[in-house]
Amino acid sequence: MAFGRKRELVAGNAAETAEKLPKKRLPLINFRPILFCALGLALGIQIYTKIRFGGISASDFLFFAFFLVCAIRPYSWRRVLCTALSVLIFAGAGLLSVHLYTENYCKGLPAGEYEIAGMVEKFTVQNGYTSATLGALSLSGNRVQGKLQTTFLSEEIRAGDTVLFQAKLSRGELPEGGDSYSLYLYENDVRYIVGERVVCERTGKSRNPFLLLNAAVYDALQGGLGKDEADVAYALLSGNSNGIDGELIEAIRRGGIAHAFAVSGLHIGILYGAVSLLFKPLLRKKSFLPALAAAVCYAAVCSFTVSSIRALVMCAALSVNGVLGRKSDFLNSVSFAAICVLLFLPAQWLAAGFRLSFGACLGLALFMPWLNGLFRKLPKFLGGYLAANLSVQVFTFPVLAESFGYVSVWGTLLNLLFIPLLPVLFLGLLICTLLALIVPPAAWFFLMFPNGMLSALLYVFSVADFSMVLTGFSLGAGAAVWVTGAVALSQRFRMRALIRAAASVGFALLFTACLLYENAVFYGCKISAYESRSMNAALLRTGSCAVLVIDGDVTLARCNEYLSRSYGGKLDGVVVLAEDELRGINVGAFLNTQAVYAKDEIPTGLHKTKLVFGEAFTLGGMQFRFESREKLAVIAEGSVVEIDFENNGALGADLFVGKGSGSLKYFLKDGIIKAL
Repeated sequence: MAFGRKRELVAGNAAETAEKLPKKRLPLINFRPILFCALGLALGIQIYTKIRFGGISASDFLFFAFFLVCAIRPYSWRRVLCTALSVLIFAGAGLLSVHLYTENYCKGLPAGEYEIAGMVEKFTVQNGYTSATLGALSLSGNRVQGKLQTTFLSEEIRAGDTVLFQAKLSRGELPEGGDSYSLYLYENDVRYIVGERVVCERTGKSRNPFLLLNAAVYDALQGGLGKDEADVAYALLSGNSNGIDGELIEAIRRGGIAHAFAVSGLHIGILYGAVSLLFKPLLRKKSFLPALAAAVCYAAVCSFTVSSIRALVMCAALSVNGVLGRKSDFLNSVSFAAICVLLFLPAQWLAAGFRLSFGACLGLALFMPWLNGLFRKLPKFLGGYLAANLSVQVFTFPVLAESFGYVSVWGTLLNLLFIPLLPVLFLGLLICTLLALIVPPAAWFFLMFPNGMLSALLYVFSVADFSMVLTGFSLGAGAAVWVTGAVALSQRFRMRALIRAAASVGFALLFTACLLYENAVFYGCKISAYESRSMNAALLRTGSCAVLVIDGDVTLARCNEYLSRSYGGKLDGVVVLAEDELRGINVGAFLNTQAVYAKDEIPTGLHKTKLVFGEAFTLGGMQFRFESREKLAVIAEGSVVEIDFENNGALGADLFVGKGSGSLKYFLKDGIIKAL
């Protein structure tokens, strides 16, 4: 009794003392050295690429600035100094890494005619041709770094083949101005391009067993499955979806399950978990060793994609922590994986695949625990799925909108049905394919099971309509606002409920304002110019009218891609500005427009599309006049705008819209020209 009384007195004194002591202010963000190092590395790469390739704006650094400011208080000056040094040192490392990569990318032999020898690293067989990416290059006997992209007049080329051919090649250009094709080449270190289709001589085979296994898998699937099923199966196993029929892959993307055909953390995780579970009764805590070895071999067969490297690093970190008895920190694991990728492959910071992969993991780390609690009253599987799906979409939404021009509205439903089936389909296909390679005469038998599942999948996407997507808009600065707001409102930021609610409203209003500013035209005339290797275009919009000006080299796919990022409504007109009018008219006829305009009347055979020929016309208060087949003068809001995709002189016009990019925008109001 006396002991209990004494304990109550001690507890009371402790509580009284705690009330008298000042409460410790907790930081808004916990200090994670690895996270801040990864942030600094990304910041350095962002600064360099924005300055080097153009298009820099304040919104590009909104997230970094917000995060670093929130990380300062109420830490001591020592902690602040440690944070600043971590960020600065790794920002410098990022700057140096991407600078060396860029300078190395620019090195090599000039464009010209060469005898080319190389090894096929990646291939796509389609319609009698093989598109290939070559490594281990030799140009007329000179060994060079980088890769080469070409197309062979043969369907027999495979990964691991060494080839020899004569061709004229061109050099890859730096992605200045936002050209998506140049950006793809830069990200993948493709320095040389052979534009023509060539005949090659196969001189041997590589000693790389993973490339040879990749080719063997392709041949086994093509021999044991139908063409469409084999292409889908190969994409599911290797991540190379280029061989899938164009309409089918577009339907898969719009359905929101394209991640299943890019070797991601999901595939690595399934394989790692299955092998670990298989060896656990035998090796116990060391079962991670064969699991990690299997994951590394699989990633090697798939050419070590960025998402597979990220998954490998995270699996390794998880395994080490498990052996050491430490609790794994998912956010630290993601940060460490980002450092490993960006230090050696800094150009991946610009790649949509990198941002999708790490954005999905960041969403899981920041929002999954909170959403799990929110859905705790639902059945466990359904609640867990909804929490994971919504967490992933938080950071992948802006990447999808800006990179692909649309966001699927079917993803949540289709992933609910598809994700539970993926382990069965993926592991079943992997095992059956390996058995087919071991016993080739029985390949048809082993592949019967995956053939049935793949046929069912193809049937669903052939009869269902997944064309309804969110498209035709640009986020602009809204992407940075979205990401910054999402991080600020996650449970990893310590905010009072009232402050969090006010911040939510503030970020929502700011995001809406950015969308309106970027996409709506309430007054004046907004002009955006776009240029890539195969397309020049300019979009002119007033509050009641939208006109697209295109050149003669434009393709329908490029036009739709550009419009998906900039304008989703019906065009009032498409103006063809080119010496070869017929090709441009044919493209314009398939766009969602009321009429196609061109300078000189030519026979086309088109009946359903309204064609207007003439020197001048008026649309939505804008006056258009052809100066020639390749020059167009536009009078809007009292300003004269000259559109000329060939020359660089303004010729006295108030505003010249020449070769530019989607970021080159102007706003006309009462004769005043403002750059956006």
